[in-house]
Amino acid sequence: MEQALKLLDVYRRKKLSYYRWRTQATLLAKITLALCLACLTGLLAQIKVYLPWTPVPIVATQLGVILAAVLSGRRWGGISMLFYALGGAAGIPWFAGFQGGLTALAGPTGGYILGFILAALFMGNLFDRVLESRRFVPLTAAILFAQLVLVYIPGLIHLSLWLKFVSGQAITLSSVLWMGYIPFLAGDVLKSFIGAGVAKALVSMDKY
Repeated sequence: MEQALKLLDVYRRKKLSYYRWRTQATLLAKITLALCLACLTGLLAQIKVYLPWTPVPIVATQLGVILAAVLSGRRWGGISMLFYALGGAAGIPWFAGFQGGLTALAGPTGGYILGFILAALFMGNLFDRVLESRRFVPLTAAILFAQLVLVYIPGLIHLSLWLKFVSGQAITLSSVLWMGYIPFLAGDVLKSFIGAGVAKALVSMDKY
């Protein structure tokens, strides 16, 4: 029992040491970390399942967004996702299906990528500034809000515009929701709980 308590204390101190390092890190180190997390998000984007009635695939990208927020924090989680968006727009093939370029960003899923930036900014600021938000229940609630609201609002707006002006389809609110929201709810809730568990294991309950 005593050995287990010692290991837990070492684990707690290592987490706190990381977050203190992150706070004091040089600009170059922060940029490097943000780029590494953007690369991780690009790898997770390749875990995908396409549905026959929608151009929007099920992806694991959101886990990268959560990790970027937790490990980079505050502005840098959002900057990491901005790197992901700009890198993909510049041609790095790390969007879902190894796609890249402005055409891919302007495609049906481009709005969700904008939502990743908003979600990472929200979560990173909240977890860094509000100590109580790092407890499992509020942490899970914040991740659910970020995933189901902040990602999907720009995602659905962009999808509806793409369907109307690019695909030329007649759209209704219900058709957009069935293509870009409802089929993904259960999976995103599950991913949010997984992400919350990972985030809880990584975030320090001490003040940074």
